[in-house]
Amino acid sequence: MRWSKVHVEAIGVELPDEILTSAEIDARLAPIHEALRIAPGQLEALTGIRERRRWPRGSSMGAVAARAGRKALERAGVSADDVGAVLFCGVSRDNLEPATACSVAAELGIGGEAFVSDVSNACLGLLNGLVDVANRIELGQLRAGLVVSAESSREIIDATIARMNAEPTMERYRLGLATMTGGSGAAAVLLTSADFSASERRLVSGVALAAPQHHRICRWGPSQGLLGESLNEMDTDASQVLEHGVELGRATWDRLLTTSGWRREDVDRVICHQVGAANRREILSTIGVPETKDFSTFSTLGNMGTVSLPITAALADDAGFLQAGQRVAFLGIGSGLNCLMLGLHW
Repeated sequence: MRWSKVHVEAIGVELPDEILTSAEIDARLAPIHEALRIAPGQLEALTGIRERRRWPRGSSMGAVAARAGRKALERAGVSADDVGAVLFCGVSRDNLEPATACSVAAELGIGGEAFVSDVSNACLGLLNGLVDVANRIELGQLRAGLVVSAESSREIIDATIARMNAEPTMERYRLGLATMTGGSGAAAVLLTSADFSASERRLVSGVALAAPQHHRICRWGPSQGLLGESLNEMDTDASQVLEHGVELGRATWDRLLTTSGWRREDVDRVICHQVGAANRREILSTIGVPETKDFSTFSTLGNMGTVSLPITAALADDAGFLQAGQRVAFLGIGSGLNCLMLGLHW
């Protein structure tokens, strides 16, 4: 995939105030730790995550995504009337129907001929939304599109802690540990056409690869499916996700370099999906990119799913880590397994 008319106009970020530390989660996991004789502190030691955020109970993901969207529009000086698409791309949707994007669009005053819908693809959802809107802009169908998402980890962490303590086996601990990395946040990315943009940041290339034979190694949802009556559950075979995810990431990275016409050394900065220390180390080592070229947030924000990468990019930009004229690669991967990497001129 290549684009010549798509600019990244602004990124809006909304983070909860409440902090949940790994030490607090360890304390709540005391029953399974005692049963398995696991010393406290393993969560932070294994993942590098010290803390993460969470929304107040009962928060609407559409409402917090709309707040991030408003920040992006205000930052860019773009009005709701100029937006031709609103896509909500989170796993944590408010309802099965209607699309959570509808509540976001209503809150922002976007409607009429705007294309409003949800996109769902695990942690890759927001990047998939960017590709969707970028293609529409490239085709001349719209001049501005807003891609938003919000994720809440409170509910699934609480449910998984209860499940682990009720079934204190090593297998349950192994399958539940990755859920403890989850964080919460909301993000919005405003894409615009070149003739409507005031930004120099351009989306130039992208590559998507899939390995759907691994779709069973990470699953979040009711055990009997969405129409069943069971509780929300999440199981992750973290070692398999790491092994096969890195393999898929390496193949996608090679394709991205070819599609972009870049050499590895031409890439100035990378922003990875924020999983944890081991995943970051393995993927960067595998693709031959030094950690000095990467900006990470997982130690204080955890894995925020679809919003991890855009929030990290926004914070990197605010910190001056991303500079005008740099070649920047967004490295996304999600359950499925699916991988999507984007090349940008910042």
